[in-house]
Amino acid sequence: MNLFLLDAIGPFFRALDQPRINWSKIPFAHLPLDGPEGASFWDQLEKDFRRLATQAKELGYNALTLDDLAHLTPHPWHGEAMNQKLEFFAKKFERLFAILTELELQAWVTADVITLSPEAEKRVGNDFEARTAFFYDLYNRFCDRHPSVQGLILRIGESDGLDVEDELRSNLHVRSAKEVNLFLRGLLPHAESRGKEIILRTWTVGAHRIGDLIWHRGRLSEALAGIESDHFILSMKPAESDFFRHLPLNKAFFGYPGPKILELQARREYEGAGEFPSWIGPDCEQMRDELASATNMRGVSVWCQTGGWHRFTRLTFLDENALWAEVNTRAAIDIFRRQLSANQSIAKLVGPEKGPAATELLEHTRHIVETLYYIPEFARQKLFFRRVRIPPLLHIYWDSLYIHSPIRKILRHFVKDHEAALQESAGAMQRFPRVLELGEEVGWPVDDLRFMRDTCALIHLARTYYFSSYNEELVAEIKAAKRAYKAAWPAKGRARYRIKTDFSPSPLKGRTLMLMSKLLLRRQRGYRRVMDHFFTLNLLSFLYRLFRNRSQEALPETMRNSAMGLDSVFK
Repeated sequence: MNLFLLDAIGPFFRALDQPRINWSKIPFAHLPLDGPEGASFWDQLEKDFRRLATQAKELGYNALTLDDLAHLTPHPWHGEAMNQKLEFFAKKFERLFAILTELELQAWVTADVITLSPEAEKRVGNDFEARTAFFYDLYNRFCDRHPSVQGLILRIGESDGLDVEDELRSNLHVRSAKEVNLFLRGLLPHAESRGKEIILRTWTVGAHRIGDLIWHRGRLSEALAGIESDHFILSMKPAESDFFRHLPLNKAFFGYPGPKILELQARREYEGAGEFPSWIGPDCEQMRDELASATNMRGVSVWCQTGGWHRFTRLTFLDENALWAEVNTRAAIDIFRRQLSANQSIAKLVGPEKGPAATELLEHTRHIVETLYYIPEFARQKLFFRRVRIPPLLHIYWDSLYIHSPIRKILRHFVKDHEAALQESAGAMQRFPRVLELGEEVGWPVDDLRFMRDTCALIHLARTYYFSSYNEELVAEIKAAKRAYKAAWPAKGRARYRIKTDFSPSPLKGRTLMLMSKLLLRRQRGYRRVMDHFFTLNLLSFLYRLFRNRSQEALPETMRNSAMGLDSVFK
């Protein structure tokens, strides 16, 4: 392995003052441009960026990633005002790229395929060839303007979220394996002639025929047929879904023979986003050992800031309270580059005397996340709907815990051993007194551990509601616990979880749920000949569009309005 990437978008989020933040990419639309506020922001950003880059180099990372091609490249087809803004960003980023050159770090830049301004969209319309040609032209202009940038990281399976307020908006361009192949065959000669590299991410949200690229081995083979360039690298998340636990390593790492990298997330977007420990060291160690037999592993790409729509705002390596994401970021590079064990990485951080206590604390909290935050019996089930694998975490969505009657009914359907689920949760809660003791012993922030304990206590109550017989006393206990949680962790003091409760009887009947799950969901990767090819992949899309508003109402607002929304799953 010789490529160790780390995302460097954290400094840009100092400009945001919002109740919930989209952490998927740099918020260009919200960055101050000129005036005293702008001058102060960019001056501080440059200092923060240098600090982050210096820390990354000291840890062993040799490349940093930034967003994005479209916002750093003026183009004649954009309007004058747009190009003035892009020229401003291009100049500011030239200074950042110069810092990386000075520190002997590679610069990599992301690109959504494809991002268009309203004016450019009028020019290219919906024509695939015209849109593709525009991207190639934009890429060449970018390379001319920023020659020190080593490579481009392509995101083809996800576009801007519903909340993004930017005239430059990305939308999905390549919709089939054939189009991906054509796009890459046209782009790679441009990269090769300039000595640049292209990384293709397989991540998708299930939209269009390419929406199963992350897990469908035939689709991946078709998309990359004949792509044998030394300038091409494939980038994959560990499993067949997002950054979740309880999922096996993606077999595509062993099936695809070309150069590839593994994506890792240190600031766990679905597991507290750095507000409390969510230890990945042992997972990294296991993946490293499994991947020893995979050919052409080029390295890892670690996300220390990127990911999620939530209210947690700690900036890794910039804020004093960002310890937990930093612990994971250090472990990832120690394990994959230096071949250390997870325990050795921790001892290296805190010293040999505190190493055993720190390791014990992290192992306890890891167990709590795996057995209380997740419901193991549900998390380990292989369930597919249309082109996506059902996430193993259903009741917690970024910064929100849902104690809802429909979720109760769904979980009771898929989890058969209710008593075991309750015992796992209760057993995990019993570890917190020891966790707090260890926190004091190591000198780590005990307040974070108390926050984790109080949050997990509500998650434990939620599980009790899911798998116990319904009774009003329990409902009253949950409501009281919710009030106590909000009082203990006031919103002005620190970001906390949103506890969403709805105990009204669910209109979803048991027999209906059983029938729907049998018809719509499958426990195999491959599609069923009739049920999927005819109904879920085609007719169901038509029915969803027909009854779209009613379909959306069935979901909580957060799920409807975050990321690309429900529509993407039915494209």
